[in-house]
Amino acid sequence: MTDQRLPVYAILSLGLTQIIGYGTLYYSFSVLAPSIADSYQATTEWVYGILSIALLAGGVLAPWLGKLIDRLGAAQIMTVGSAFAALALILCAVSLNSLAFIVTLTIVEIAANLVQYGAAFALLVQIKPVVAQRSIVYLTLIAGFASTIFWPLTSLLLQWLTWQQIYLVFAGLHLVICLPLHYSLTRTSKTTHDQRKNDDKEIASVAGALPQASRRMGFTVLLAAFSLQALISSAILIHMIPLLSVLGLAKSAAFIGAVFGPSQVASRLINMMAGKTLSPVNLAIIAASFIALSVMILMIGAPYIPAAILFACLFGFGNGLFSIISGSLPLFLFGSTGYGAMQGKLMSARLVLSAIAPFAMAFALKNTSAYITLAIIVVISMAGGSLYFIIKQGLQPKVFN
Repeated sequence: MTDQRLPVYAILSLGLTQIIGYGTLYYSFSVLAPSIADSYQATTEWVYGILSIALLAGGVLAPWLGKLIDRLGAAQIMTVGSAFAALALILCAVSLNSLAFIVTLTIVEIAANLVQYGAAFALLVQIKPVVAQRSIVYLTLIAGFASTIFWPLTSLLLQWLTWQQIYLVFAGLHLVICLPLHYSLTRTSKTTHDQRKNDDKEIASVAGALPQASRRMGFTVLLAAFSLQALISSAILIHMIPLLSVLGLAKSAAFIGAVFGPSQVASRLINMMAGKTLSPVNLAIIAASFIALSVMILMIGAPYIPAAILFACLFGFGNGLFSIISGSLPLFLFGSTGYGAMQGKLMSARLVLSAIAPFAMAFALKNTSAYITLAIIVVISMAGGSLYFIIKQGLQPKVFN
């Protein structure tokens, strides 16, 4: 009988490393961007443009990294990734000029692919494929605190430290906490990998719900849906505080932004307790609907604080669920075989498309109406959500043929 127990130690360890990984390599950037721009005598648009280039480079390499995860094991890759992330942050901190900063920030975003959700989800699938969907829900529940912790923490540190010194502190977190935890998971991952190579019957796999003949087209539609949703999430998350400020909510922006993190966690907690019978496809439709609705409310209701809080709650709900389905929906549709490589391809498309989001959003907020920008975001979000309905229909044979 297949063991249905969750890999608790792996989930807890990865939960902590994901908080640090996303907090230091992603959420902190919007807080530090003005200081970075000042240090290089540049504009914030230039800084976000560099971030776009860095995300693009990470996206180009993602498929290769996904194959590497399948071949060498996710835990081994994440261990190396922790050391690489620490080195990248150190190099970024000591960049003497803008050209060096461009190169080192690109290295940071490449390192992020080695230690964030794509690799973590693959590790949970490699350890126990049969319970991987549940494991992913628990992991995202813990990791949802990344923004809640690191937005205010980075702001607090910025009162006493320079952005360079903060990056050195963040590098220390990867070396002292993340690297040992990832290394501790290499034994479990290696044991599971060896058992699967020896055809151990206890290591079951997941077959996938999408008919084999429909998978090529289904993957293309899923890739488009994930890319559009990632574009929206990236644009808003990177610019959450600046966006609220432009809409006349500068004094309340930090508080409203802080609501986002608990809302992410709440959505995952509700899904964990009440969403067991909900398929990942339906969950994806709900996630996309929440995101589109949240932006509509902000567009109509700003600058009223209650409307902005409702936006942060609903956007947190939607983005929290999106984090779950980004790991569980590919597993549900296509199965566990080659999961790392599949995640690499999906991550590549998402990063390449969403790479334009930081610069495009910064440019739009400065040069056009924030309300026009939000209206465009709503349209893109609804377009992405509609693709999940196509995927749902694709579960019926011959729909994609």
